[in-house]
Amino acid sequence: MIAGTLALVLPGLRPATKVCGQDPAPIDLVLRNGILHLGDGSSPTTGDVAISGDKIVAVGEIDPGRSPIREIDCTGLIICPGFIDLHNHSDGEIQEKETASGMNYLTQGCTTLVTGNCGSGPVDVGQYYDEIDERGAGPNIMHLLPQGSLRRKVIGSEQRSATADELQEMRRLAEQAMTDGAWGMSTGLIYVPSSYADTDELVAIAEVVAEHDGIYASHIRNEGTGLLDSVTEALEIGSRAKLPVHISHFKSSGKDSWGLVRRAVEQINKRRDEGQVITADQYPYTASSTSLGATCIPAWARAGGREAMIARIDKADEQSKRIINAISKKLEITDNGHRIQIASYALQPDWAGRRLDEIAAERGVDTLDLVLQIERSGGASVVNHSINEGDVRFVMQQPWVATASDGSAKLPSGSVPHPRNYGTFPRRIGYYAHRETVIPLEQAIYSATGLPAEILDIQDRGFLRVGYAADIAVIDLEAFIDRSTFVNPHQYSDGLVHLWVNGIPAIADGRATGSLAGRAIRKGTNNR
Repeated sequence: MIAGTLALVLPGLRPATKVCGQDPAPIDLVLRNGILHLGDGSSPTTGDVAISGDKIVAVGEIDPGRSPIREIDCTGLIICPGFIDLHNHSDGEIQEKETASGMNYLTQGCTTLVTGNCGSGPVDVGQYYDEIDERGAGPNIMHLLPQGSLRRKVIGSEQRSATADELQEMRRLAEQAMTDGAWGMSTGLIYVPSSYADTDELVAIAEVVAEHDGIYASHIRNEGTGLLDSVTEALEIGSRAKLPVHISHFKSSGKDSWGLVRRAVEQINKRRDEGQVITADQYPYTASSTSLGATCIPAWARAGGREAMIARIDKADEQSKRIINAISKKLEITDNGHRIQIASYALQPDWAGRRLDEIAAERGVDTLDLVLQIERSGGASVVNHSINEGDVRFVMQQPWVATASDGSAKLPSGSVPHPRNYGTFPRRIGYYAHRETVIPLEQAIYSATGLPAEILDIQDRGFLRVGYAADIAVIDLEAFIDRSTFVNPHQYSDGLVHLWVNGIPAIADGRATGSLAGRAIRKGTNNR
């Protein structure tokens, strides 16, 4: 009767089949009569999930002779693996007492965050993992070796090639990071000093990562009109170093490049058909977010830090003209800065949430002069409304594109950050899949569970399987939606009913428990 009723709500729903190989361990908890999405993209079934300690011990039809300590009725609710955020920037926040819970991710259904992205984060992976285990965290943490921070540690922020000795030292540190359990290496090739590494240098370090079966994840050099060349470089690095390539926050940014991401998909599919391992991730929004400097000023102009950059601008020579022209071009394609919204600016906190052109008009200055004023005063973080909605929908339909936030652990504050920090996963699943039917629900859940697990080769998370970690989400699909907006971003998502991290409740009946059950997940160690 239950299965028949649910089938009316979710066409194609099948009754549970008995799952072989149940673990004989005593059962602590059974989630009864849920809609099981296993994380593999298959059609859902109705059935139960049993947990013992921190492991899943049965999925589907559970032996009626096994008596659990506790049961939760999940009739009409989705039971699926906890979400894995492949692209997260909570490196520092997860170590701070106030944000260690990662509550804005737990309320989205995330049980694992991957840090070290865009080439930035801790280089000493072992120490970072140890500190997380010592202090505790809401979600699990996995880490990528950040190439930009690695380069800064060895070379500094100078714009030059690495010497043979420096390259050898970076390879040595990469070897140590991978030995300590890093899952791969990331680059941020629009940022200083990551961008100062040429292709050969990146290949040389990636070769070390490949020896440990890691991935190469890249914020590529150009996501605008240079997108295709930048994708080509990423694929070349993967081919030469013999490791999987993962393109971070895949998109074409800026009105002058809209639609170009469709050609990049053709480029990638061709190489995938030839056997190269290539994947990507996406946040489902039409805006990006980074610093104002990285948005408007070329990487070469930012060499040596802010003081050196300002000195170049103020010199009034040919180099200065090149920088000013680059800023002017960026403002032109962002409608005189109207598409650029201040997220936070220390000198003028009240500017958060406002557009550059509106602030400039109010102050009676050119938008270009306003950008220079902000940069001279320490810079700002911004949200750049630069992505085409049609492109967003097209990219998420690709079966090799995972869901990822590109955000970090947050607390409500006076800043106006990107809503992706609070809403990425419910937006992809609740809005685009369930309400807009842009992609099948099974694919949307797979993009947040099994696909990221496959991308990183995680052997014990991402699926509802016997013996896997009890990272489990229970969702009310009709209520599952993002509430965070570009104007009012500090709003938690709705619709998550329960969440377990390593078998410990993090969300119970829609309320946070305060647990810090997350662990540092080291490649080759905790990965069974």
